[in-house]
Amino acid sequence: MQALSTLILIDKDSVQPVYLQIANQLMVFIKEGNLQAGHRLPSTRQMADWLTVHRKTVIQAYDELLAQGWLESRTGSGTYVARHLPEMHPRSLLNGAARSVNPAHTAGFEFEALPHLAQPTVFSKNKYHLDDGFPDSRLAPLEELARAYRSQLLTGNPYVRLGYGDTHGSLWLRQVLADYLNDTRGLKITPENVLITRGTVMGLYLSCTAFLKPGDIAVVGELNYNGANMNFLQAGARLVKIPVDEHGIVVEALADICRKQRIRMVYITSHHFYPTTTALRADRRIELLRLAEQYGFIIFEDDYDYDFHYLSKPLLPLASADKAGVVLYCGSFTKTISPAFRVGYLVASENVIHHLAQLRRIIDRQGDILLENAIAELLQNGIIQRYLRKSMRTYRQRRDVFCELLTANLGDHVQFQVPVGGMAVWTHFDPAVNLPALARKALQHDLYFSPGYRNEERSPVLNATRLGFASSTPDELASCVEILRKLLCS
Repeated sequence: MQALSTLILIDKDSVQPVYLQIANQLMVFIKEGNLQAGHRLPSTRQMADWLTVHRKTVIQAYDELLAQGWLESRTGSGTYVARHLPEMHPRSLLNGAARSVNPAHTAGFEFEALPHLAQPTVFSKNKYHLDDGFPDSRLAPLEELARAYRSQLLTGNPYVRLGYGDTHGSLWLRQVLADYLNDTRGLKITPENVLITRGTVMGLYLSCTAFLKPGDIAVVGELNYNGANMNFLQAGARLVKIPVDEHGIVVEALADICRKQRIRMVYITSHHFYPTTTALRADRRIELLRLAEQYGFIIFEDDYDYDFHYLSKPLLPLASADKAGVVLYCGSFTKTISPAFRVGYLVASENVIHHLAQLRRIIDRQGDILLENAIAELLQNGIIQRYLRKSMRTYRQRRDVFCELLTANLGDHVQFQVPVGGMAVWTHFDPAVNLPALARKALQHDLYFSPGYRNEERSPVLNATRLGFASSTPDELASCVEILRKLLCS
């Protein structure tokens, strides 16, 4: 024990009390088998002499270990390592040295690292960015939102306000949101048809978990949002991909599949197809709904940026024409206000919403009720509606400026169609351009953009990418294009 005591290191400058430093290091000796069950510890006076600390400090250390059950006191005999502890052996030696194990780095158990989860999390801190199509948070009604959030934080019954709420989400937000979606999307819903989520991805995850079994077929476009593909694969579904053209997914190909095998779910971004931003043509919308009703599959409609359509009144979502209850309609405020505000919604039949709310409870007891109520206040007062009208004019101007800049400066290197909506331009680069290399060079000039579209980790990178324009001012967009021009012409 005297030899072990020389290994106890005391840092009197540490914020941790000395007695806890002693107790914790003695605990390690016991865990590693250097102090076996039943071993008698030296007296507190003897240990204090060895460690050159006050006896009361050692008494506190022993008392701490006694309280935790590592030690036991025998009247008239002394303090011992607890007898009830299992026999522990010192760490085995490998080639004469203790085997080095760092549990903070590597777990002591095996698990499968699934390839579909091996996707980088992209976030840019660069001065310039042509992102995936994000809003400009500088335009968001942050002062109004801050006031509304503060009001929710400080007023009302604190037990109710700061306690547990409904797993469906804020009732106030569901009421206001139902009215808003009925007015703007042509839906015919009540608050009972709405589940508040932390974003579209959460709604998709809940839906996949609830309604897909291993082996079920989920149909997506050949080009598709990779986050959706990851969710389907995580649920054990079998992905079947169908062609995509300038009008969205080819529904005729879906009909052929339906005649041969049972489909469980179809994922669609019908308004501004991801990644190409095209809208699903009217006849295909009608046929898709007809097929869903005929063959009984679910349509998951991800309407990620419905509010930003620049030519005319936006096409109503599939959910507005759903007479058979086959559509799960999902949207979010992350593309409306800012990705930092994790408030989304899923609309479906009442029994589906009830089922998903029960499932949601086991992964996320509830959302941010204060934020949800603050959003409800802004919606009810028309603040978000005014913000959307203003930001749509701004984003339309930025789209026009950006497309003109691309044509004037990069016309020999890129091809694109001016998007009718959304916040990004689907851009094809000349085959001679090494897009990943161009993206790496751009980073050296403080410009971020995606190094080419990849549908999944194992698929090849297309020489095309989404260049987001909404989050940058016209001057910033000009700087972005100038950087690209210089790099392509060098």
